[in-house]
Amino acid sequence: MRAGYALEGDGGCIADARHHAVAFLDQALADHQLLVPARARDLTQLVVSELVTNVLKYAPGPVLMELRITTHAVDIVVWDSDPTLPRARATDPDRIGQHGLEIVKAVTESLLTEQEPVGKRITARLALLEAPLVRGGGSY
Repeated sequence: MRAGYALEGDGGCIADARHHAVAFLDQALADHQLLVPARARDLTQLVVSELVTNVLKYAPGPVLMELRITTHAVDIVVWDSDPTLPRARATDPDRIGQHGLEIVKAVTESLLTEQEPVGKRITARLALLEAPLVRGGGSY
C-alpha cells in the first residue's frame, strides 16, 4: 500500500504530514489488516516530523511525501527542491537543536538519500517488528 501527499510549505505543514501518516497507518489496518505496533506508529510520526521540518528549514519550494507499507516495514519518502544532500552533524551534547537527522538515523532501519534531476529524495525505512533498536543509517 502506498499514498502520496503534496504539502504546503507553511508552519502547519509538519502537523499535516503527521496527520497524513496516522491516517495512512489507520487505512493500512482497515484495508489490509496490517497492524502497526504503537512503537512503530510513534516512530513513523517522529520521522515524518523530523524530515518535513528539515525540508521546511533548508529547501525552498514544494514538499512531497510518500508513505509505503508492507508487512515488514513502513517507508517514509520526502522529496524537496534543494539538491544538497543532508549530513548529520558530529555528536555534541552541548549543541541545542539540529539533531533531527541524528534522531532519524538512530531510529530507522535504513536511510537513503538520492539526488534527483531536481532536488533530492530521502527514504527512511522503519521496521514494524517489535525488535530492539539497531542503529540504522545504511542503504537498502
